[in-house]
Amino acid sequence: MNLENLSATVDEQVLIPQSVYVKKLKPLLPPQAFEPDPNKLAILFINLAILILGWGIAAHLDRWPVYLLWLYLPLALIMGNSIVILLFSTHDFMHGSVIKKSRWSYLISFLGLSMLLMPPTQWKTLHNLVHHNNTNSLDDPDRNYLYEQPETWGKWIQNLFAPSVEIHPFWLVVGFTGSWTVHNFRNLTSVLFFNNKSVDYVPSAFTVSDKDRLIIAFECLGILGIHLSILAYLGFNPLKVTLGYLLPIAIGHAGSMFYIYTNHLICQMTSVNDPLINSLSIRVPKIFDVLHFNFSYHTEHHIFPSLNSDYYPLVQELIQIHYPNRMNLVDAGEAWQLLMKTPRHYKDEVTLTDSLGKLSVTCPFDR
Repeated sequence: MNLENLSATVDEQVLIPQSVYVKKLKPLLPPQAFEPDPNKLAILFINLAILILGWGIAAHLDRWPVYLLWLYLPLALIMGNSIVILLFSTHDFMHGSVIKKSRWSYLISFLGLSMLLMPPTQWKTLHNLVHHNNTNSLDDPDRNYLYEQPETWGKWIQNLFAPSVEIHPFWLVVGFTGSWTVHNFRNLTSVLFFNNKSVDYVPSAFTVSDKDRLIIAFECLGILGIHLSILAYLGFNPLKVTLGYLLPIAIGHAGSMFYIYTNHLICQMTSVNDPLINSLSIRVPKIFDVLHFNFSYHTEHHIFPSLNSDYYPLVQELIQIHYPNRMNLVDAGEAWQLLMKTPRHYKDEVTLTDSLGKLSVTCPFDR
């Protein structure tokens, strides 16, 4: 399958490689922007502590009067937000913007991603190497499926779960809480069971070394052990498990997916890794940027993956000065509306189509 074939009817546009943006913008940023910020490591541990505290309280929920159980809901919401923070802080940590690599780096990554059910060795390959080097191209595991790809279970579930003009409200809710797990499961099974690029139930398969494949398997066992330990601590009690374990994880995964859905799915595919074309930044209330390490500045992150996230707003200012009207930047609400008004399969690099191939919509940010 060749991207040139997909774009035969599309006028060629000038794409700018990520390296060109880096060469232009890096000299305009202060040197400290490229230095690790260890203060963010404390935030990661604080949110791990919040989860442990929440489980400690949940262990006693069977002693609470039924009419007071609602008082646990705000704590479940805070725990869910802590899971979002763990994902985004570990994301930055594994890009090297928090501390320099040390003997503790692996353990921190493992703990930070454990509530996301993500083996850190898989994340390192899938996200840091494959996704960042092939963003929204044919080789990106995180892109929309192509319409012409086989009708596999992976494609069927993504079509069912991902926000689009086709989605049913019930499956939208299920998708918010379940899409992260499905995404992780299909990539994990692709690597562990097959580990070749012919796997067709993922948007694009990737491979790992035999050593990393074995490490990923053991990491899965370790993560399973952590979750079983939490459930055992809660006594496998349905009430405790529902409020203290399932609800926070559902909230955390849903909060993470709100950002992740907007990152690339309404952008066009590109044969050249041009972050200003294949990625999207959104505007969110300031409190969320403070809590979530400026994750809304996603285009900026794709230009400088290891940059201290505090400096992403400055990168955005520089982009708007040096590349005016080129960047994909909208309010979060507008991004959500665009997701809900467009289909979720690529017909070609600038055209989205529905599961039946009957509706064709030009990507909202097509130049």
